Amino acid sequence: MSDKKMTSSRRHHLKSLMLQIAATMIAQEKKDIVATKAAYMSEHCPQPSLSGDHNTLMETCKKLHALIDKVDEERYDMEVKVGKADKEIEDLKIKVVDLAGVKKPALKKVRMSADAMLKALLGSKHTVNMDLRANLKQVKKEVKEEPAEAVGDWRKNIEDKADRKKMFETS
Repeated sequence: MSDKKMTSSRRHHLKSLMLQIAATMIAQEKKDIVATKAAYMSEHCPQPSLSGDHNTLMETCKKLHALIDKVDEERYDMEVKVGKADKEIEDLKIKVVDLAGVKKPALKKVRMSADAMLKALLGSKHTVNMDLRANLKQVKKEVKEEPAEAVGDWRKNIEDKADRKKMFETS
């Protein structure tokens, strides 16, 4: 073919022709199926003879009902067998998956910062930037050196304790 593109009207026309051909083929297949079914039925199921009296017709009906019951029982048995086979197949598929197991990939050691860990835990929407070391408070003990003569003065001790209490209440 040439390098030209097909026009949309030409493409539409070809598409409609293909659809018409497919529709005629489907109709022909349906007719063939009906003809095949009629030929099979005439070959395997001859027409019952309806000539005779009332008793012979009743006997023929009883035979037909017996055959129908037999076919129904066979159909039911086949359905049960197929159901059991389907269930066994599903169970075997589950066993195969269980036996094969899921192969887990080898884990790698990764160094992450605290920010990256928090971002992974909280999600990308919650960006928390914090320097954990900066938030640590250094605790220093204050050592007051009291003169030995002041230790005996109980009034001064009480005043110092009151000052400490005020210091904690203000902060």
